Amino acid sequence: MVKARKFVVKKAFKGTPKRDDFEIVEYELPPLKDGEILTKAVWISVDPSQYASAPLMVVPYDQFGYQVGVVVESKNLEYPIGTKVVSFEGWCDYAIVNPNAPSRHKFYYDSIYKLPDLQGLPESLGVGAVGMPGVTAYFGFLDICQPKAGETVVVTGAAGAVGSLVGQIAKIKGCKVIGFAGTDEKVKRLETELGFDKAFNYKTVDVIKALKGVAPDGIDCYFDNVGGELSSAIMSQMRVHGRVTVCGSMSAFKEDSLFDYSNLPKATILQPFLPLNAVTIEGFVYTSVEFSRWHEAFDALTKWIKSGQLKAPEHVTEGFDHLYDALVGMLAGDNYGKAVVKV
Repeated sequence: MVKARKFVVKKAFKGTPKRDDFEIVEYELPPLKDGEILTKAVWISVDPSQYASAPLMVVPYDQFGYQVGVVVESKNLEYPIGTKVVSFEGWCDYAIVNPNAPSRHKFYYDSIYKLPDLQGLPESLGVGAVGMPGVTAYFGFLDICQPKAGETVVVTGAAGAVGSLVGQIAKIKGCKVIGFAGTDEKVKRLETELGFDKAFNYKTVDVIKALKGVAPDGIDCYFDNVGGELSSAIMSQMRVHGRVTVCGSMSAFKEDSLFDYSNLPKATILQPFLPLNAVTIEGFVYTSVEFSRWHEAFDALTKWIKSGQLKAPEHVTEGFDHLYDALVGMLAGDNYGKAVVKV
């Protein structure tokens, strides 16, 4: 028998998750059945969605999310021992998975798949730039915004797992890129390390004045990870036929009830600006893209990282027991790039 550990969310989050909202449960796994595999986690992902989707869950529930693991026992010929896999088994150190089982989660793509060929790049990228965040950045930006060389692109949450990739993809496509982040250090790194043309600390600048200074003719594409008043200010500066991808709402993450309309923060209305400029706004979640297309993103992102055109910064936390700390730190904006935990 294999003993496994997992994080269980036993209390609904009220504001920032608290340590006693979680419980680490130890349990014994049963013997494998035909078609099943036993995986050992190597890298576990920490994502904003683990907080944002919490109101949709019924407690208690196992903390969901992606992980990179290795097959240590197998009764499935397609997944022999030693195979590296990406699965949606969440915050657990061992898991029994049936690759042929139907999806168990209506909000996420939770089937297991073999780790893409990373051509020698770190395996942690399987839950980052060459995983779900990469798919989100690649298709959320390119499919909806359809950027053209010479256009001006704005990204909020620009130092995060998705935003940092979007900005660099925009540069690869020949765009001028402006980023917003929450600290002066992140702003500096966006400009010096990731090639953003300009970045601002949204906490310390007049957003509209800053945008008029660097993009006097307006904004063509906006990738929104934040929402709230910051996004209202940015969208007021969209050009005619501007395109907006709404991917996240970090500005609402500290509210007690993220999906309670009466409890959400208020922002300036946009109706005076959007019809006049025929702006297109579309929400995006990575499950909008058929899995059969994911390889397109994986291949392009791997190629760009290998060539040096794209950097994939990571914020690594060591130790299974520190998953909670990594989550709270990520929600507080402590991370630069993708937050991952090495088990």
